[in-house]
Amino acid sequence: MSPREQALAQREREVARREEALRLWELTRSTVEAGSGDLIEANAHLVMATLAAERLEETAQKAKHQQDEFLAMLAHELRNPLAPIRSAVNLMERIDTADPRLTTIREVVRRQVEHMARLLDDLLDASRVTSGKVTLQRRTVKVSEFVEQAVEMYHGLIDSQRQHLTLDMPASPLFVNGDLTRLAQIIGNLLHNAAKYTPEGGDIALIARREADEVVIRVTDNGSGISAESLPHIFNLFAQEERSLSRSQGGLGIGLTVVRSMVELHGGTVKARSDGLGAGSEFTVVLPRVAKVEEPALQPTPRPAFVPARILLVDDNVDAGVMLSMLLEMSGYEVEVAQDGASALVAFARQRSQIVVCDIGLPDMNGYEVAKRLRRSCTAGDSSPLLIALTGYESPEDRKRALAAGFDHHLAKPVDLEDLLKVIVRADISPGEL
Repeated sequence: MSPREQALAQREREVARREEALRLWELTRSTVEAGSGDLIEANAHLVMATLAAERLEETAQKAKHQQDEFLAMLAHELRNPLAPIRSAVNLMERIDTADPRLTTIREVVRRQVEHMARLLDDLLDASRVTSGKVTLQRRTVKVSEFVEQAVEMYHGLIDSQRQHLTLDMPASPLFVNGDLTRLAQIIGNLLHNAAKYTPEGGDIALIARREADEVVIRVTDNGSGISAESLPHIFNLFAQEERSLSRSQGGLGIGLTVVRSMVELHGGTVKARSDGLGAGSEFTVVLPRVAKVEEPALQPTPRPAFVPARILLVDDNVDAGVMLSMLLEMSGYEVEVAQDGASALVAFARQRSQIVVCDIGLPDMNGYEVAKRLRRSCTAGDSSPLLIALTGYESPEDRKRALAAGFDHHLAKPVDLEDLLKVIVRADISPGEL
């Protein structure tokens, strides 16, 4: 090949390489552009998804907050009518009657009021647990102590159904680290569940044992049992075995959810066992055992002498005020009732009551404001009254707010008269001028 031919061939190869390079560059550019478009589109989708997730989370949080507010308001509205009913039952107990039917009527009303109050407590506890708002007041607790409290709470229900409760406790005391009130609630809910699903005259047993470094508590019954399909879901919120079409046992399917949550907060476990419908059931609670902590023996505190003090009762619920005032008067106190904050302040300025029992939800100013104004009205030379908040607002936040406003105690409606009297009697109240 001549030099000229070689030069032409070389030029053709270079042209071919340039054309290939241009083709590859064009292909790369189009690929990159297409890929960039995909990346841009994917990034846009990611941004939109993130914004949508944030909106969903914000909506969920708002819905949860609204749910909590609704449950608190629902509890308040339902506790208010329960308060005069419980007071009326307490009054009936203090009035002599020869008619045994009235005793039966009174006990029926009492059981139903306690049932309603328990449903409200379970409903609020379920909400608090799911929100992480439950705080345990831990100490070393004897197992028999919270078992006895639980039995005391539900022996009336068990006795009314003529059921037989057997307690099998170890000879040597067992101890756990926990919240006495919540531990009693755990066992109480299990006893209530057993009583609810055990027929009249049936058997319920509570057995406590030490197993290695654990305390094992079993509550068994020979009641209606649990189906194999329902057993895995028995502790789920609002899950409830459909024992009968009549639903005569009642309940919301919340109590066992509260049990599981409270047990887990104590570092324990709970499980259910049943051989099926009609074969009874067994619930087993396992808690970490702790060694007994020696504490100095407490000297018995002498019961304070009764002081016939003046009480100002502030409640816009007329029935609640009338019933509770009658109970307090029968207990030896002088009572004046006010139905709003302004009237309460006037009444206090006139007679300087030594005790003020005040509702929180009042029509003009709330109970927190009443407490603050009462405290401000007391000069250095005046004795400050014992302030007791008696209200349907019962959450730990409500309790803290009441104490911050100047109240000495916070009691939830419907209050048991004995609980209220204990608070009053333990206070250091001067007899004063009556």
